[in-house]
Amino acid sequence: MTEKKKTKRNKKTSQLVIRLTPEEREAFVSLCEDLDTSAAREIRHFMRRFVKEHSQDAKE
Repeated sequence: MTEKKKTKRNKKTSQLVIRLTPEEREAFVSLCEDLDTSAAREIRHFMRRFVKEHSQDAKE
């Protein structure tokens, strides 16, 4: 009997490289840790909200 491997529905396959100062990065990552979240999760959240808000503006 074999078990099927679980696959992620929205498998993330792309990366976005951003440049920032070490101080900015450390402050952001540290704050995310304090808030029990991850930097990647918060950036994805920001991007989704940004696209949604600005996509609606373009439709009007």
